[in-house]
Amino acid sequence: MKYTFALIGIWLLSFSGLAQELISPNQDLKMKFSLDENGTPVYQLYYKNEEVIKPSKLGLELKDDDLSLMNSFKIVDTNTSTYDNTWEPVWGEQAEIRNHYNELAVTLNQPEKDRKIIIRFRMFNEGLGFRYEFPEQKNLVYFVIKEEHTQFAMTGDHTAFWIPGDYDSQEYDYTTSKLSEISSKFDGALSHNESQEQFSKTGVQTSLMMKTEDGLFINLHEAALKEYSLMNLNLNEKNFVFESWLTPDVLGNKGFLQAPNTSPWRTIMVSDDATDILASNMTLNLNEPNVIEDTSFIKPMKYVGVWWEMITGKSAWNYTDDLPSVKVGETDFTKAKPNGRHAANTEHVKEYIDFASEHGFDGVLVEGWNQGWEDWYGHSKDFVFDFVTPYPDFDVEEIHDYAASKNVKMIMHHETSGAIRNYERHMDSAYAFMNKYDYPAVKSGYVGNIIPRGEHHYGQWAINHFLYAVKKAADYKVMVNAHEAVRPTGLRRTYPNLIANESARGTEFQAFGGNKPNHVTILPFTRLIGGPMDYTPGIFEMDISKLNPDNNSHVNSTIANQLALYVTMYSPLQMAADLIENYKRFPDAFQFIKDVAIDWEESKYLEAEPGQYITVARKAKGTNNWFVGNVNGTTPRTTKIKLDFLEKGKKYTATIYADAEDAHYKTNPQAYKITTKTVTRRTKLKLDSAPGGGFAISIIEKK
Repeated sequence: MKYTFALIGIWLLSFSGLAQELISPNQDLKMKFSLDENGTPVYQLYYKNEEVIKPSKLGLELKDDDLSLMNSFKIVDTNTSTYDNTWEPVWGEQAEIRNHYNELAVTLNQPEKDRKIIIRFRMFNEGLGFRYEFPEQKNLVYFVIKEEHTQFAMTGDHTAFWIPGDYDSQEYDYTTSKLSEISSKFDGALSHNESQEQFSKTGVQTSLMMKTEDGLFINLHEAALKEYSLMNLNLNEKNFVFESWLTPDVLGNKGFLQAPNTSPWRTIMVSDDATDILASNMTLNLNEPNVIEDTSFIKPMKYVGVWWEMITGKSAWNYTDDLPSVKVGETDFTKAKPNGRHAANTEHVKEYIDFASEHGFDGVLVEGWNQGWEDWYGHSKDFVFDFVTPYPDFDVEEIHDYAASKNVKMIMHHETSGAIRNYERHMDSAYAFMNKYDYPAVKSGYVGNIIPRGEHHYGQWAINHFLYAVKKAADYKVMVNAHEAVRPTGLRRTYPNLIANESARGTEFQAFGGNKPNHVTILPFTRLIGGPMDYTPGIFEMDISKLNPDNNSHVNSTIANQLALYVTMYSPLQMAADLIENYKRFPDAFQFIKDVAIDWEESKYLEAEPGQYITVARKAKGTNNWFVGNVNGTTPRTTKIKLDFLEKGKKYTATIYADAEDAHYKTNPQAYKITTKTVTRRTKLKLDSAPGGGFAISIIEKK
């Protein structure tokens, strides 16, 4: 590991009265900081000498405090430095990550109350990160945040790719509109959550992607979110100023802090090339290094599972349709009538284990294996899920022995139904159960309102729990794939056993009416900025009524698009989500899912335009093989790519999985063609993508 830590000269920081400047290492970005006439902190951001963020105020409003941490400040100290090192992630899109930034830390004092805060700025080549720091001091110890007033003042009516502000869900299709149109389009964007009347109709979630009329791409987000509430953004549509809007607790408080402490980082990425946003590691670099000493248990996995048939309604999570009225572990299921639709039964799971073993998959996920699904909230005083008691048709011992004989790992499922305290009470026994039966990873779920009532998924209280669950899992050497939890903000660097999240509208919504066909061309610019997503791709049967006659949903994607997602939608925990019988119908297309890697040496972002297309090439770790994926929006498109990232002097076999000429996500989604050719780094490819389509390429070195 190489690193540098040194003071910077006049090129980094210049004084003009109380104004200071911070410049990126490549000098494309410049930040100006000052105090206005009221002693309020203000910053501006420029990209290649063009203003990107107009003068924007910083500060926090405290509860029951007549002055708060918003104005009447004096600058008492400034410190500058530069940092440049390279670190190796346990898993990721690349084997090495450079962390290079210039830093300015401004210490502010409120003379009236003798209180200090530090605003720390870090400038990377791709953007700016800043946070509030609260040093240990006698006049600021315990305090309650009423609201954070961090501003991001836009320079115009940019095009935005947004989802509505929400305290409990990110599971929305994205709306593309001008900033001035957000309020008028807000109701149409709600799609599934009718409780939104309580929220501002100009509130949006981060990561927020925007594009200016001049072709600049701007991304607003946060990094290292812990012990704090998640940030939404409220927009003043008259002047296009975004202001932070934290998730409250049951009493309306936005956060309880004790100094010394810090806020999460607020991030702004800027580039005139959209691929720079996708390639950025700024969010990761603003998180602390790995704290888990023994990471040998953290291994990327490719898996299949008993899930899609339940999401589509073909099968059921629950063993019986009766409603037992006693607590888990004491239910006499001999008196209950099995419904005949329970998917998590021993013989059916063995079929998936056989399939995984035959085709080289690492694991099998089983949902609905444990008692309690009949009575989600229960009739007894004890909550229904205990995470260790199986249904009578799921033999834990037999499944364990059978999977071990096939060299397949089982993946655990913990649905908490939002009852966080219940989960915490059972967490040690649940993780110990996983250790006993050799489950290396858990998919946890937080469906429904958080219990205790009134708390939110994205409030400080729940965010503390999500991190507690990851830390506790590390004690038991368990990897966590959290669904319905808070969106990731780069914490996987610090806790690499947080191997995946959902926290967005995934494939399951294709069974609830469908996602927009360009959804997957936006997610990498928004949700995936903070970390990988367990999107659960690989659906080959697009007509859901063929699985469940009562479900008329349609998967808005071609098969080639589904294959490309294994490259464009990065995750070290990748599922082949469809039913076994559908993969057997298309064994040649299924071959790509079998071949594609899940841990990468290097990633190249070849072309991108949010909402329209993304093409990515990745090199499999420990090999000389590459995989390319392209996902397309609603307009047919031709892609021209050079394979100049291949090693000089070597030949490769390229297998191209592309849309057929008449392919279309709606009318002909299963039309694809497969071609094979020898390629080198001099090869140029020209490939067509259908609406909602794309292509996938495996490029294997010739020995």
